[in-house]
Amino acid sequence: MSLAVVGVAYPNADRSNRRFIIAMCRPGDPIALRPEPKNAYDEHAVQVLNDRGEQLGYLTAERAPRIGALIRQGREVRAAFQAQTAHGASIRIAFDGDEPVVPEQRETAEDTESGDLLTAFWPDEVWDD
Repeated sequence: MSLAVVGVAYPNADRSNRRFIIAMCRPGDPIALRPEPKNAYDEHAVQVLNDRGEQLGYLTAERAPRIGALIRQGREVRAAFQAQTAHGASIRIAFDGDEPVVPEQRETAEDTESGDLLTAFWPDEVWDD
């Protein structure tokens, strides 16, 4: 499943730039997901970190409660960087020992059916919520 990474316009606590960190990521790079229950704005927040522990942003408020609950239940969730996007980034996740498969990235607007990179998407297999 592909998930959006948001909140990239905000600096990290160490003042590092999340957009710069995302720009340094490559498709397939390992990503860590860390629930942040003491987040001042959302108790369901889930941080998205690269393999050096640098924060890229957060999962969206719509997906964070479910993904965070799975992590807290002990389900193995693996993630990989998918792509830099207009809203920040996309990551790919897989569950229970499966490896996330990053689909081939479209590089130009002409490669999308609509001709617009912002509306391009990578379809997922059916996944029961």
